[in-house]
Formats: sequence, structure tokens, C-alpha cells
Amino acid sequence: MTALSDLTRARAPLASFFAMGVLWGSFAADLPDIKTMLGVDESRLGLLLLMTPIAALIAMALSGRIAEALGPRALITATLAMALAFTLPGQVGTWYLFPLAMLLCGATTGAVDVLMNARIAALEAGGRSLMTLAHAAYSFGYASGALATGALRSLEFGPSGVMATIGVAAAFLALLSHDGARIEGLGPAARARLGLVPLVGGGVVLIAFLTENAAEYWSALHIEQTLGGSPAFGSAAPALLALTMGVSRLLGHGLVARVGAGRLLVLGAGLASVGALGIAMAQSPGQAYLGFVVMGLGASVIAPTAFTLVGALCRDEDRARAIQAATMLGYSGYFIGPPGLGLIAGAYGLRAAFVTAALALCLVPVLVWVLARIRR
Repeated sequence: MTALSDLTRARAPLASFFAMGVLWGSFAADLPDIKTMLGVDESRLGLLLLMTPIAALIAMALSGRIAEALGPRALITATLAMALAFTLPGQVGTWYLFPLAMLLCGATTGAVDVLMNARIAALEAGGRSLMTLAHAAYSFGYASGALATGALRSLEFGPSGVMATIGVAAAFLALLSHDGARIEGLGPAARARLGLVPLVGGGVVLIAFLTENAAEYWSALHIEQTLGGSPAFGSAAPALLALTMGVSRLLGHGLVARVGAGRLLVLGAGLASVGALGIAMAQSPGQAYLGFVVMGLGASVIAPTAFTLVGALCRDEDRARAIQAATMLGYSGYFIGPPGLGLIAGAYGLRAAFVTAALALCLVPVLVWVLARIRR
């Protein structure tokens, strides 16, 4: 099978990955203007974002019921709802309405996350690795959303215009996320004895997305506020990180089979940690960009490799539930990371937030060691 056949076979979940990337990339690149619109500092903004992980985790827990209720239309319906939800954060001009908008963004994103990862895992059961390709689609979508937002900000679009434009674009992408397949194995009737594999594998994903997404969230603010870059330079920072991760994931498609999952996870975490420290110590936007490239190269392999490993170590009938469990744990880091590091940034500065991300990545080798003991 070729890369083209992989793209064709996984078209529906890849469209959802790409659409999600577009939406979160736009949101991250527009965050400086959203922060100004709300009139809050980094610490307050971090608190306002806390509704996102709460709603996401609830939706992830209910994703099985969503899959059963909507059948083959579950993925396209959830992806369309996510696109529409992301038009809302730019429309609220007051801080007390913003958490409600983010609640809807979190809930729809959480449901889509489980559904699209479960669909990819089911397709991988045929023997062809697809998870890295799927996460590359997310990264390319993220870069596209961030770059488009940078262009819109340069044209003096405010948050309202930016998020509405990107939301409509993502809705058109969502129309490609339907392949007529049901997502099985997530309902309450599915009884799985999952053991520790999803817990430990999900812990690796948690660290990956905690650091990756927090870096994407706060990179524009770091460039503009800490290093004095322009809005165009700020919007380019999350785009550069995501683009690096997308290219790395695309080129590394199938790399896990040649290097080994455990070794790839350790190498990726080490490289990402070095990049995060480089961002923290940067004295100019150019130096920070180099850190984003290094961090992106390392972080690109962590989450998809962990998801693939979880799916491979579970029985066929348990795979969907195992992916759901790992996703719930892992994506709590994806959502908790930005507000958590936002609180650190508000208290100690954005440099401290990136140092914290580097330290968190150092825990990945420990979890890989534990996972190796479980496999034995």
C-alpha cells in the first residue's frame, strides 16, 4: 500500500483531524487579540480556559453514547458541531461569557477526539500504521489555521471576524469526514479488561499534549510580549511549530516500525525538552523560532506513537475502549496544559512556563520504562 492509498482509506478521520487543527491553530494565533478583547492578563485568561477541559472530558466519557445514537453519522455530526462552536469565542466581548463559549468548544472537541482516534485505530487493525499520518493532518491543519489567522490579523480583522471565517472554513472541511462506517466498541455494552496499558500510554500522551498544546497556545504571546515581535511574527510562531510537526510526522510515517516505539518515544521527548528550554532562553524571535523547530521535531512523534502502541497491545474487541481511555487521560493534558501553564506564566512569566514544559517531557522515559515492564 502507498501513502496515497493510506490517504484515501483514512479520508474521513483525516478530515476531522485537519479541521480540528485549523480551528485550534486559529484560536492560538488569535489569542493575543482575544486576550485584549477580554481585558485580562495571562493568569486570568488561564482560569477562563478551564471550562474547556471540563467539558471535553465529559464529552469523551459520553462519546460511546454519541457513537451509538448517531451511528455512521457520528463523526461528521461532531465535526460540524465543533466547527460551529469555534465561531463563538470571537463573538463574546466580555470575560464572563467567554467560558461558556469555550465550554462548547471543549465539548465538541472532546467528542471528535475520541471518535476520530477510534476510527483510525480500527483502520490500523488491518496492519498499516495510520496514526502518525492522522496527527500530521492535525499539525498541517493547525499551521494552516495559524497562518490564515495571521493574514486576517494583518488585514485588521478582529476576533469576531477571524473566528467566524475560520469556523465556516472548518465546516466545509467537516463535510469530508463521512465514510459511512460505524465506530464500534465504545458503547456501554462493550466490556473491556484494559489493564494498565491505556493508563500508562495515556500518561505519555498527556505529557505530549500538555507541552505541545501549551506551547502552541502561548507561543504567539511569548513572541509578542516577551520578545517584542509584531503580530505577524507572533501568529507565525504556532504555525511554525505545527508545520514542523506536520512535516516531521509525514516524513516519519512508518518510522516506529524501523526504530521501535520505546526508543522513538524517549528520543522524541529528549529533543522536545531541549527545544522548550531553547524557547525559554531565547532573546529574540529568531532564537525562539529555532526552539520551536527543535521542539516540534521531537514532540511530533510522541502522541501518535503512544496511541499506536496502546492499540497494538490490546485485543481487537478492546481496542476502541482502550483508545477512549488513553484519549481521555491524554487529552486532559491537551486541555489542562494551556490554562495550567497560563497560571505559571501569570505568576512567573512565559519563560518559566516553557521551562515547566521541558521538565514535564523528562517524565516520558520513566513511563516508557513502566510500559516495557507491563509488556513483559
